[in-house]
Amino acid sequence: MKVILLTAALLAVPLTMPLTAPAHAAPHHDAVRYASIKGCDRGDDGRLPCGPWRLVMHSGEQRVLADAQTVALKADGKPYKYLPAPVAVSGDGTKVAYFAKNSHRLAVRTLGGGVTRLPAGAVPRVPQYEVGLVLSDDGGRLAVTIGTGQVRIFGTSDGARLGTLPRGETLVDFSGDGGEVLTTVDADESVTDVVVRADTGELVSRATPPQLVSANMPLALAADGRTAAAFVAGKSQLVLYDVETDQVLGRVPVKLPKGDLNAIDWTGDRQVTLHLTTQAGRTSVVQIDTGTGAVRLRDRYTVLKDSLVVAACGG
Repeated sequence: MKVILLTAALLAVPLTMPLTAPAHAAPHHDAVRYASIKGCDRGDDGRLPCGPWRLVMHSGEQRVLADAQTVALKADGKPYKYLPAPVAVSGDGTKVAYFAKNSHRLAVRTLGGGVTRLPAGAVPRVPQYEVGLVLSDDGGRLAVTIGTGQVRIFGTSDGARLGTLPRGETLVDFSGDGGEVLTTVDADESVTDVVVRADTGELVSRATPPQLVSANMPLALAADGRTAAAFVAGKSQLVLYDVETDQVLGRVPVKLPKGDLNAIDWTGDRQVTLHLTTQAGRTSVVQIDTGTGAVRLRDRYTVLKDSLVVAACGG
């Protein structure tokens, strides 16, 4: 599940029929809504990350992610004070991925459970601010983007590497069940292709989508590994696209709260979840029935005012 990463500068209808929804459709109070790191004024350096990463729960409770690095490390292991170390939250809010303080290894913590640490060397020695982390919806898989090059997929139960994506492909997100990943790749004549791969890296399908789809990234990939969804803000439509057959399946008109799109994910057989954030920092999380266009407001919140960077669950 895609992680929404926002800097502080960006934060400032009943259903007509039942949906097939995942367990986290109605978030539990003990699940993570978002992770936040505080910004402190450091004179000429401006606002810099300070203090520990905080986990804000759906209940409103705040917890400290005490063993997570706060400031990113450079390739030589020295702190880079200007940027925080990366953090990711799974779509269901039950798992958090981060660099551990003492070992500097990637770790995945399960709320109410244990911590899985990836093996030493799972990520090459690069600046940590060049590492991107994405957890699948259930937190069972972790995608690690290393600089502008390679993407590695790990299982979070044992830290084993499942697969590696070819260089040149940019990770978009996991599919709804985490079994596949969606990527983009630059093709000939300034065209962008979309690619579906198994979590082991094997090619499933590749297509050159029409402009209606390619001009409205990001895409979300359903659990079937072929149906993608894109939101066309100008027309307030949800567009469904089959990557395998390269066909637009439909356009679903929707009426949404105000805000810019930060994340789009499949969270059920016929349910897509969108996160929309206003300049005032108000985030609305809505669920869309892809058959009827009915919209349900699942959550609404404003992030902590002292936040420098926020990593929110996508689902």
